[in-house]
Amino acid sequence: MSNIRDEFGDIDIYLFDQIQKGRFSSGMKILDAGCGGGRNLVWLLRNGFDVSAIDSDESAIGAVRAMAGRLAPELASENFRVAELGSIPFASETFDRIICNAVLHFAADGTQFDHWLAEMWRVLKPGGMFFARLASSIGIEKLLIPTSNGRYLMPDGSERFIVDEQMLGDATNQLAGRFLEPIKTTNVENLRCMTTWVIGK
Repeated sequence: MSNIRDEFGDIDIYLFDQIQKGRFSSGMKILDAGCGGGRNLVWLLRNGFDVSAIDSDESAIGAVRAMAGRLAPELASENFRVAELGSIPFASETFDRIICNAVLHFAADGTQFDHWLAEMWRVLKPGGMFFARLASSIGIEKLLIPTSNGRYLMPDGSERFIVDEQMLGDATNQLAGRFLEPIKTTNVENLRCMTTWVIGK
């Protein structure tokens, strides 16, 4: 019996849920936007996906290139690039699926959030899926302390750009997207809330 962690790595459980629902098919072009060390890419690299990734951290991209070299050596190293979400170095309508896990809440303000989102939407193909996990106020509204520009001090001590249900609905409408499933929010002991946002183009 194969080891689940070897097969999937430290994948986000809510991304695993999307895989279980059959929303990823081998051969699809995938972008992990803000990939970090590649925790969500292990299964995709092992199973014939055309994976690309960007991150602003050069060492993170180095680690992901090394992992891809082991698990999917047929992929070009140029698929993995040091880049910001505001300037994604790929052509429009390139990707079938975009993953943006625990990144959007680092936006400086609403303007940057909207710009990052528009850039990811630009490189997503019509019919494609955008998957995001991000900090939200849902369930802990009264525990947040506003700082500036849509950013809040959270009970866990971190400062984040925070969304709520209305903001996600408005953003989906502005993109002319559609919800592929209801938003889901996990409350971690009232210290932080993370919301899953899955929409189609």
